[in-house]
Amino acid sequence: MIGTSKQRDPTLPIRHQVGKLEDSLIREIAHEGMKDPDIIPLWFGEPDLPTPNFIISAANQALRDGHTFYAPNLGIPELRETLSTYMSELYKRQINVDRLAVTSAAMNGMMIIAETLIDPGDNIVAVTPVWPNFLRCVEIMSGEIRMVPLSGNTSGWKLDLDRLFAACNKETRAIYINSPNNPTGWVMERKQQRAVLDFCRDKGLWIISDEVYSRIIYDQSLAPSFIEIAEPEDLVIVINSFSKSWAMTGWRLGWVTGPPRLTPVIEKLNEYNVASPSSVAQHAGITAIRDGDNFIASMVDRYRLARDVIHQRLGSMSKVHMPQPAAAFYAFFSVDGMTDSRHFAKKLMHETKVGLAPGAAFGAGGENYLRICYAKSPEILSSALDRLAPVFNL
Repeated sequence: MIGTSKQRDPTLPIRHQVGKLEDSLIREIAHEGMKDPDIIPLWFGEPDLPTPNFIISAANQALRDGHTFYAPNLGIPELRETLSTYMSELYKRQINVDRLAVTSAAMNGMMIIAETLIDPGDNIVAVTPVWPNFLRCVEIMSGEIRMVPLSGNTSGWKLDLDRLFAACNKETRAIYINSPNNPTGWVMERKQQRAVLDFCRDKGLWIISDEVYSRIIYDQSLAPSFIEIAEPEDLVIVINSFSKSWAMTGWRLGWVTGPPRLTPVIEKLNEYNVASPSSVAQHAGITAIRDGDNFIASMVDRYRLARDVIHQRLGSMSKVHMPQPAAAFYAFFSVDGMTDSRHFAKKLMHETKVGLAPGAAFGAGGENYLRICYAKSPEILSSALDRLAPVFNL
């Protein structure tokens, strides 16, 4: 049973829950593929665009200005004020500073949320397939994951709310939703968001909404957010990141929006996890938000073209079945005859020199799929598709 004492390996006496933690299947594929320089790496969710120069210049200036010391646990005041203005304008409702905490990337925010909410034996109900790292955070805290998979076909992905609500029980602490979704590109509709909010209000459950791809959406300007419908005191936590919208994956900077009562808790846990995010990164983040809208627009245009190429070329291959992604920068597709995505991805990588992520990495509903990251140049994508065509057109 979760949280009970277990026999420890006497040669490495660590927590049982940590010792049995699954390795990342995405990293497993990547580590094997990195040994071969001829492999085209499309396994990680990372653009090939470098951080734009105006952000780099801001970081350089911050270094010259001496911003190399510890920062406040919640982030530097100027960044929090900038985030307050940004969120308020983006979502057309006031988001006060007392609801905002800066974190060392969204991943750090997720770990802190798991530390905040999960006691041994508690569970989180998660919509899957999904990037697996938050699920592992819950397991580290001796919690249980109850997965509710999306249903997918060539016309798109759908969430069954009845199944989602039925998965909750008396040990459930929160519902975790990633929309826009990695790996599928699914976007949750406003009507379903309202239904989930009503359900969680009635049951006293938290909503953990991972919205790091909110700006990377193709048929509307912004993905629907729980921020737009929740009241400040609702048990709603929204996680965001600088990594995707401003091409800052290596800077490790994110933020959490929640009820004001939660902010001092995050402040305390930030102290005991990282003290504070990098001061230099935070000053660069201010400039990213203030001056970055044109960059985001051009980046999304680039990804839209890449998505269309992937959908037209990969989607037309005879063994491939793929809905068109509505957002983010991934295509999640099934392959005729594939039953073990981990084994298939490794074999495919060695045969074609293209590295993809196995669908099994993303939890329930992912096993019969592969994920390709298309946030790459047209030349790289064209070369990758040329290599994949002989296998997927058999």
